Amino acid sequence: MAIRTILHYPDKRLREPGKPVTEFGPQLAKLVEDMAETMYAAPGVGLAAPQIGESVRVFVIDVATAEDAPSDLRVFVNPEIVERQGVQCWEEGCLSFPGVHEEIERAERVKVTARTVTGEAFELEADGLLAVAIQHENDHLDGKLMVDHLGLIRRRLVHRAMVKRGPQLAAE
Repeated sequence: MAIRTILHYPDKRLREPGKPVTEFGPQLAKLVEDMAETMYAAPGVGLAAPQIGESVRVFVIDVATAEDAPSDLRVFVNPEIVERQGVQCWEEGCLSFPGVHEEIERAERVKVTARTVTGEAFELEADGLLAVAIQHENDHLDGKLMVDHLGLIRRRLVHRAMVKRGPQLAAE
């Protein structure tokens, strides 16, 4: 396992949609292991492959928030959100936007279909933080970012702040 470098906005690679995974084998398993280790080290609750420069449709999530809670790592390969219900606002952060937290409107509940790292199909219904994380990470797979959910003025402010911090983040 290896900790990978997380791309920071405005890196153009974050806008590239992920390609569907067609091979389920050791290479995919290694990518997922690296993604989980990178997410935990950051620390974060989710990480999409495009955030580490891998343009494939894979993300990992672990919403176990308490320090003493057991890991709840979930792997989503080729996910598709097939149903959305309700509306909720959640203060979101993003590993590609260090230090930025914004209120984002998302569906309250989602149903997602995906595959495991070994290729087995599954369906999951989620609400709360898990629903938010699924929607956030799935956006990354489509080249959509947190700022795309903000109004024009707020988006410009976040953009300017991230561009200004770019050299500082590169040095960290």
